[in-house]
Amino acid sequence: MTETLDFDGGRQVTAYIPAGAAETVVFTGDGQSVPAWAGVLEAADLPPTMIVGAHHAEDETLRLHEYSPGFDPRRFAAHERFFVEDVRRWAATGLPASRTAVFGASAGAELALALGLRHPDVYGAVLGASPGAGYRPPTPLPVRLPQTYLVAGTGEPFFLANATRWADALREAGAEVVMTERAGSHGDAFWQDEFPLMVAWASGR
Repeated sequence: MTETLDFDGGRQVTAYIPAGAAETVVFTGDGQSVPAWAGVLEAADLPPTMIVGAHHAEDETLRLHEYSPGFDPRRFAAHERFFVEDVRRWAATGLPASRTAVFGASAGAELALALGLRHPDVYGAVLGASPGAGYRPPTPLPVRLPQTYLVAGTGEPFFLANATRWADALREAGAEVVMTERAGSHGDAFWQDEFPLMVAWASGR
C-alpha cells in the first residue's frame, strides 16, 4: 500500500504487509523499491516481515542531502524527523526495537547507519549493503549501538572499503557486527541476494 504524507510538499511511503502478523519490521529509504524487496522475501522461508519505505526525493542531490548528515545538516534533520517520527507513526507496527531494523543500500546504507546510530532505541538492527562514503564513522561513536549487518562485494572495492571501515569502527566500540564480503558488484541483484539473509539475522533466525 502507498500513501502520501505531509513532507516536502508531499512524500510517498510504501508498505509491504505480509499475510501473517508481522514479527519483524524493516524500515528503509528508497521506498520505490519496496515491491522488489517484498518479492525477494516472499520467495524466502522467513517469519512474516513488514517493509516500510519512504520514497526518495526525485533530485539526486536532495536525496544525498537527506540520506547523509554531512552535506546539509538542516535538510538531513528534517528528513530524519519525517522518517523516524512520521513514517513510523503511519506504519503503527507496535513492534519493539528488538524487532525493528533499518535497511539501505549504497547511499541508503548511509541513511540506515546514521539513523541506527542516532536512534538505537527505535532501530535494534542496522542492515547496510555497499555503504557509500558520504557518511563515515563519527568519533567518538555513541555508547549505545545497534547490532549491525554489513555486506559488500569483491567487485566494488570502493564500497567494500567503506563497509570494512564501518565494521572495524563498530567492533572496536563493542557493537555486535556481521561483515560479509562475497563475489558481486554494485547493484540490485547483488543486494537482493543478501536481503533475505539480513532479515533472517535481524529476526533472530
